[in-house]
Amino acid sequence: MLARRLVSFFKNSPSSKLSSNGTSVNDEKNKLFAGKAVSFILITVTGGVALSAVDDLAIYHGCSRKAMEKAGKNQAIINAIGEPIKKGPWYNASLAVAHKRHSVSCTFPVYGPQGNGVLQLKAVRNGDDNWYSYVLPRDWEILIMEALLYVPGNEEKQQTLRISLLENAPSPACVACTECKPQQSENQEKK
Repeated sequence: MLARRLVSFFKNSPSSKLSSNGTSVNDEKNKLFAGKAVSFILITVTGGVALSAVDDLAIYHGCSRKAMEKAGKNQAIINAIGEPIKKGPWYNASLAVAHKRHSVSCTFPVYGPQGNGVLQLKAVRNGDDNWYSYVLPRDWEILIMEALLYVPGNEEKQQTLRISLLENAPSPACVACTECKPQQSENQEKK
């Protein structure tokens, strides 16, 4: 059905030697084809931009959902802004994707009954690019996550707290590099 519509979209009008205003039929066909081609290109570009926007929104929701799970379990954040911790509006968030949408940097607002703040995170996507990766939710691994919280005080000024949410993550074991050999400097080689 779509193919028929595209064919009829690009189909030429019945040919005659001269049109009613005296111009040749080929000139009218060229103008008609150019107009249809420009329309098709504009619709295609608009669709591509819309698909990219929807994909960015899906990335934001996936990352922010995982970050909110971690924030809801962190006692320091709960003590600072209270429970329940809620995510702010998506239009106040910022999102930067890189490496063919495999890495993301995201900042979004959060608030609670005692204060508000901003969660900042950097994450990488697990898995490979498949045709269904645009449909299914993606699995993100959060590498770095911080909360910058603004807590109003009763007697003093507003407090600003910076809390790292991945402090309890085990650091990788240090392994001494035994395969590396120190390189000699150029001065030692000349002697």
